[in-house]
Amino acid sequence: MATLVFLTVWSFVPPGAFAFQIPERLEYSIRWQFIKAGNSVLEIAKGEEGTLKIVSRAWSAKVLSVFYRVEDRIEVLAEESTFLPSVYHLKLREGRHRKERLVSYDREAGKIVLNNIHKNEIKEFDAEGEIYDPITAFFLIRTVEMEVGKSLFIRVFDNGKLYDVEVQVLKKQKIRVPAGTFDTIKVKPLLKSEGIFMRKGDVYIWLTDDERKIPVKIKSKVKVGAVNVVLTGGVY
Repeated sequence: MATLVFLTVWSFVPPGAFAFQIPERLEYSIRWQFIKAGNSVLEIAKGEEGTLKIVSRAWSAKVLSVFYRVEDRIEVLAEESTFLPSVYHLKLREGRHRKERLVSYDREAGKIVLNNIHKNEIKEFDAEGEIYDPITAFFLIRTVEMEVGKSLFIRVFDNGKLYDVEVQVLKKQKIRVPAGTFDTIKVKPLLKSEGIFMRKGDVYIWLTDDERKIPVKIKSKVKVGAVNVVLTGGVY
């Protein structure tokens, strides 16, 4: 059984220190089986008064859009020094599937407010301590020293629930993607997140085996087959 390493923000994120550069823009091609299914962009930039703005977008290729149109967007505002989120806004359109959620984090009050916009439903949750969303948790993990055979845990609020999300560090591997050839660390996050063509199974992420930990490949199972997201370029 893998060794479990329980992480807190204080243990691995010095205030204002990031191994990857900010701003950063990562561009990806999305392939379903052997078909070019779409594109994705992940961006992080500094906002106002010590904040970060993170935007994740995915959209289907023109040919696929005729049958199954995808327009996914997640926008997050977070503290620059800790990655702790203040606002998480998700909008999904995948075929006939639609969702829009606005999540507000009030750490002083120990509350999270979830506004399920399509259902016109607002819920409030008690949430003490350092809690992340799936996007800020991912950037936080990029700051951690990883060791094969060990797992990382972080508290995440997702889909109206709190989880201790496990990230399994599987192995080191050299892989080639359109952006180049990279020495990587392969990890498996056990997430409940939605998006990227209605993921239904395991997700694997290949991060560069250096301080930046750039995600160069993501593989996930969907209803039919698998989706591969590979780095094509950007500013990083």
